[in-house]
Amino acid sequence: MNYIGRSHKRLEDRPLLLGTGAFAADCNWPGQVHMRVVRSPVAFGKILGIETTEATQLEGVVAVWTIRDVDDLPPIDFRQMRAEGLVPYRQWILARDYVRYVGEPVAVVFASDPYVAEDAADLVFCDIEELDAQLDATAEPSLFMPDSHPGLLSEPAVIRRSYGDMDAAFSQAHRVVELEAKVGRHTGVPMETRGALGVHDANSDVLTVYGAAKVPHYNRDAISKMLGLAPHKLQLSEGHVGGGFGIRGELYPEDVLVCAAALRLRRPVKWIEDRREHLLAANHSRDQTYRLRAAVDARGFILGLQAKFFTDQGAYVRTHGTTVTDLSAGLLPGPYVIPAYSVEGHIRLTNKTPAGTYRAPGRYESTFARERLIEKIAAELKLSSIDVRRVNLIPESAMPFHRGIEALGTHVVYDSGKYHDLLERMLVHLDYDRLLEEAAARRAKGEMVGLGIAYFVEKSGLGPDDLVRMSLDKSGAVEIVTGVASVGQGVETVLAQICAETLDIPIERITVVHGQTDRIECGRGAFASRVTVMAGSAVKIASEALRDRAVEAAADLLQAAPDRLHLVDGAVAVREGGASIRLGEIASQLGETGGLKSEGWFRADHMTYPYGIHFAQVKVDPLTCGVGIERYLVAYDVGRAINPMLVQGQIAGGVAQGVGGALLEEFVYDGQGQPLAASFADYLLPTCHEVPDVEVLIREDSPSPLNPLGVKGAGEGGITGVGAALASAIDAALQQPGAVNRLPMTPDRLHRILHRRHG
Repeated sequence: MNYIGRSHKRLEDRPLLLGTGAFAADCNWPGQVHMRVVRSPVAFGKILGIETTEATQLEGVVAVWTIRDVDDLPPIDFRQMRAEGLVPYRQWILARDYVRYVGEPVAVVFASDPYVAEDAADLVFCDIEELDAQLDATAEPSLFMPDSHPGLLSEPAVIRRSYGDMDAAFSQAHRVVELEAKVGRHTGVPMETRGALGVHDANSDVLTVYGAAKVPHYNRDAISKMLGLAPHKLQLSEGHVGGGFGIRGELYPEDVLVCAAALRLRRPVKWIEDRREHLLAANHSRDQTYRLRAAVDARGFILGLQAKFFTDQGAYVRTHGTTVTDLSAGLLPGPYVIPAYSVEGHIRLTNKTPAGTYRAPGRYESTFARERLIEKIAAELKLSSIDVRRVNLIPESAMPFHRGIEALGTHVVYDSGKYHDLLERMLVHLDYDRLLEEAAARRAKGEMVGLGIAYFVEKSGLGPDDLVRMSLDKSGAVEIVTGVASVGQGVETVLAQICAETLDIPIERITVVHGQTDRIECGRGAFASRVTVMAGSAVKIASEALRDRAVEAAADLLQAAPDRLHLVDGAVAVREGGASIRLGEIASQLGETGGLKSEGWFRADHMTYPYGIHFAQVKVDPLTCGVGIERYLVAYDVGRAINPMLVQGQIAGGVAQGVGGALLEEFVYDGQGQPLAASFADYLLPTCHEVPDVEVLIREDSPSPLNPLGVKGAGEGGITGVGAALASAIDAALQQPGAVNRLPMTPDRLHRILHRRHG
């Protein structure tokens, strides 16, 4: 049976279509109390006192906590990229001494009813001496917490990477091209806000948390360490998840508070945030400013690139550590050769919501800056930007291409790629020269129409390992248990497809269990487009091991040599029309000796690197200063597509989010650090009106040599190039090269550009 490469319908969709999905808010327990968070009303200030008496006296209130009640618990530690010097910048689960952003948890209320909890939270008074907020990450570092950490400044780390002879590059330059570019602050905004239900079983002394997402095993270990529990005394259970995009499922203060309260109050504790809380308190992202200097020759070939950029990390360094800045620095060169490169990535703290990862963290931003630079090189040298890309792209003969720097603790080695080939295929597919002529003709008639492209390299398949356990029962049904998580990407379908093809059994007989820490002792979760690469490869290995065990057992039962046997339609059969035995019967025969079981470990010390191109055709309305997207295409090489339909869905969803970040979404603050976009009336999401139909050109020209499936991740490439491609297209529509150097390109910013143009 051929399942790999087929657009099989998603196995996980039936409960969602029938309305029987179980999300965090659907989880309830008898006798539960509801938690409500009291949040800081100011961006930066010293806590003088927190008055809770009136709230405590409200009928139905069970308890009110401040930092005094959880003073024994440590701050939240890092999951990734723990750099030296970051420790003082971690966030406590409730504010200690200072508040550093509007929305920071300062107290929590527990009550028998969610509305009582909300009323009680309004009665908690925070006495805070307000201080001047730092809101500009490019300004000189300021004091972090003047009294608590005297002399500690708001720059936790600087990431530096370099290779090549920079002096030689600039001494040989035909021209030096400089650019400053900025990407605004936005975030994932999943349909489902954060939430959790903590239930402590007194008999087993096990605390179970429902509503886990993304990295259940890591959160289990981190929370148990913070609370002084043995890991097996804390279990996390994932239900359905209404979107992830990097920000859901990370370890936040509220998660730890739910667990601590369930243990200390001896009651089930439920917390569901509202949308305003989510916009104020869940991880923000992006918000980077780039300053680039490129030494180029007369062809536009980049001899050397010097980069300096600033990441606005917000108030604290959360679980990701230096991840975003590290990825920005490591992948800024993208698909281009660039013989000499140096970069400084400054992580700066401000009095804004802490930032973390959001789909293609660091690559959406760095792709925007790099591709803006390519366009500026072309404009200054009066060359075609397509030709500038052609001359700079890494040739196929150079693969695997060792960049000479690291990202996420691994060497950046592009595993495979046909970069020139993909560009030419896309141009032919579009009939690009004809589109250019048509756009020019429309501009001649007064329309503002333009085309733009952006080339990018993604990373995927982050290791170091993944474990899968597999068992086949007497009925012939297979259960796969994995430590990865589902955030809507089709985990169950893809893993089942790999298993079904390897074992040659109907996919309907396969069940995939994920996100349950009581079913498997370890797991890495779902992030960095890793699931298909890592868990998919582990499933392949486990399926082959189970197949081999079945053949070995069948050889005895059928009295045939193993090399004469093969799997077909859920049975082991003798080749050339001989006898056969069903897999379920083999499992029954082996029942006393362990049955048909296997496990698969897949380990990887290098990531895979999918790559692609975004193309946009836009029309600018000079009256409304709106941008309409007339056509959008993504050409993307994923090495091998297990399920092309799911790849297309991932890309289309990514484009929608990228359009939001390029044209609409931005967290803005007033001079005192008060957020001005804390509802959907002000934080503007794209709708079906703004998001175009997305054409997807999936390519499988460069399978990865690093895993047995040849796959590369597909979760983030749909968003990576959107901002850069739309900026290029808007420039072309306005006939102003370099006009767009900041995202989002909102109507007011576009109006200023048009006004500047017309004097």
